[in-house]
Amino acid sequence: MWVRLRACYRGMTLRGGMCGRGLPPSIGAVIRTLLQVVLFRDRTRVFDGLRFRLPLMVLVLLYGLVIAIVVSSAYVSNEDPDGWWPLLFAIIAGSTALTLHSTLLAWRVATAGLVAMKLLMPSEPSVLGSWQWWWYVAVLLAVATAHRGRVVLLVALITSGVVFALGHPTDALQTTAILLPLILLGYAVGARGRAEQRFHEERDEKAALVERARIAREMHDVVAHHMSLVVVRCETAPYRIADLPEAGKREFAELGAAARAAITDMQQLLGVLRTDDQRVDRAPQPGLADIRSLHADASVTDAEVPAAVGLTAYRIVQEALTNAGRHAPGSATTVAVDLVGDRLRVVVRNTAGGPSRGGGGGHGLRGMAERVAVHGGALTAEPTADGGFEVLATIPVGEP
Repeated sequence: MWVRLRACYRGMTLRGGMCGRGLPPSIGAVIRTLLQVVLFRDRTRVFDGLRFRLPLMVLVLLYGLVIAIVVSSAYVSNEDPDGWWPLLFAIIAGSTALTLHSTLLAWRVATAGLVAMKLLMPSEPSVLGSWQWWWYVAVLLAVATAHRGRVVLLVALITSGVVFALGHPTDALQTTAILLPLILLGYAVGARGRAEQRFHEERDEKAALVERARIAREMHDVVAHHMSLVVVRCETAPYRIADLPEAGKREFAELGAAARAAITDMQQLLGVLRTDDQRVDRAPQPGLADIRSLHADASVTDAEVPAAVGLTAYRIVQEALTNAGRHAPGSATTVAVDLVGDRLRVVVRNTAGGPSRGGGGGHGLRGMAERVAVHGGALTAEPTADGGFEVLATIPVGEP
């Protein structure tokens, strides 16, 4: 039976039963949502992805502990102390804590707790007494902010049904009239948060694509330069090599034609990568020798490295200095570019500076990492012990 229900939840078609053939998609969606709400495992947690998640989790646990103590004390004071108060304490504290692990499981426990409280506290006129509001509504809001519309709607309907089943119709109607707007408010807050998260994810993805296109355009210039040298050497080979046989001349001519075709193909590809309003950059790509134009006191090796590696080193220094100016204005910066073995080592450090001006969104760091990854290198960017920041890149150097 459990396997059949799991198959239904995943949208699989089974013979017979409520998941039989020919089930309308809308009904199947309702069944899957119902199983998700009342039965299956849920991993949706509150505060996921938030910066101050740990302090918020501690506050939630303390909140649940306080409410559990108050409700248990009220039960012992107003009812016969028959030993059921630990159950109330466990339900309240447990359901509140479960919102940090599974919001739907927390709601199931809390809703079962409403039934238990009604049985254990018959003197309470309302299904949700004064302290139950503080506990149960918090769990409902956790579900409403963390889940999508269909789940939230079903939770609201089941909750309303439980309230009407346990309480007097007039009191239940008043309680539901308060609960439903609160659930709607929580859902609106959660939906807006998810929309903002999707917006930032799409923006980050677009920025990454733009940076990759920029890297491809710059690498095109470097590769096109090398291919142009191939064309020149192939075309001048008959004049530089004495007594070159006709077969050799034809071979060089074919190689030169293939190199020219490759350059044409790369130029067409570059046209696809360039945006509509972007002008063709005729200036040569920068290299190691141009790093001192970014930082006058930079220590740069005089070793000869491939043009692509030099370009990557230049862009890393450029972006790291830009980040230092944006996030630590007024800080002192140092730049060191050295050849260590077969790797070019690029280090950009800055001391602690003024308040960050914001902006950037971390796209620059991802762009630097992607540039280094093109060459099979590694990049680290982390704070220093003195409150500053350091960007360290190691780039393998092949034949210049």
